[in-house]
Amino acid sequence: MSDLQKLEDKSVYIIREAYQSFDKVGMLWSIGKDSSVMLWLLRKAFLGHIPIPMLHVDTTYKIPEMIRFRDQLQKKWGFELIVETNEEVVASGETFPNGKATRVECCSKLKKDALASLIGKHKFDAVFAGIRRDEEGTRAKERYFSPRGQNFTWDFKDQPPELWDQYKTDFAPGTHIRVHPLLHWTESDIWAYIKREEIPVVPVYFAGEGSCPSGKRYRSLGCAPCTSRVDSTATNVDEILVELRTTNIAERSTRAQDQEAEDAFEKLREQGYM
Repeated sequence: MSDLQKLEDKSVYIIREAYQSFDKVGMLWSIGKDSSVMLWLLRKAFLGHIPIPMLHVDTTYKIPEMIRFRDQLQKKWGFELIVETNEEVVASGETFPNGKATRVECCSKLKKDALASLIGKHKFDAVFAGIRRDEEGTRAKERYFSPRGQNFTWDFKDQPPELWDQYKTDFAPGTHIRVHPLLHWTESDIWAYIKREEIPVVPVYFAGEGSCPSGKRYRSLGCAPCTSRVDSTATNVDEILVELRTTNIAERSTRAQDQEAEDAFEKLREQGYM
């Protein structure tokens, strides 16, 4: 059995465990490569069927190609899509692009608060999130089945033990759970799997595509005002895989909100961010 097949099997197992363990489940879809792989694995887990809704928190500042990709794939695959926007904050203009908030404050309002509203409004017991341990230090502290406290806060110092394939799924009533099927994957694993399965991704991951000029591409996708491109000549998945073998630049180094304070991202995640 190949390494990719082992990764897939474990993720499919976790997805099925969560689906049968919780009453109402949704899947967070950021439209990036990781959550698109997670969506593909969901289809695999249920033989091509997508039995739960995709949940997208739209800040209204996303890279335009992301929204076009979202709508095209939803139309093609026909899954239920729930989009949540913090309309009050967008209308008031209390955001970073308008110069009325820091990047972290903007993320808190447009992402964390909108996500909490979405979960509460639709009463999801658990949601899938496509995070990986190698992506960022705070995420390395996560569990596959991660309980959240009041207002979806996360106590990373008090997480249930997970030994081998034994996962805690019986939590106290009212506990909200984040499920992370991709924790054990790496960035290179994601791209190798995208190649093997021919999974569609947003074109701006490749140099010279969409709004990316020649010699530039997005390595991580987020809001346009806070996400920069990297220097790259990679125009296909094979070239990205070669590039990843030699780079010493962190994957999220192009996400400006992570750099605003040393512990900015950890504080956001403690408060309920993805």
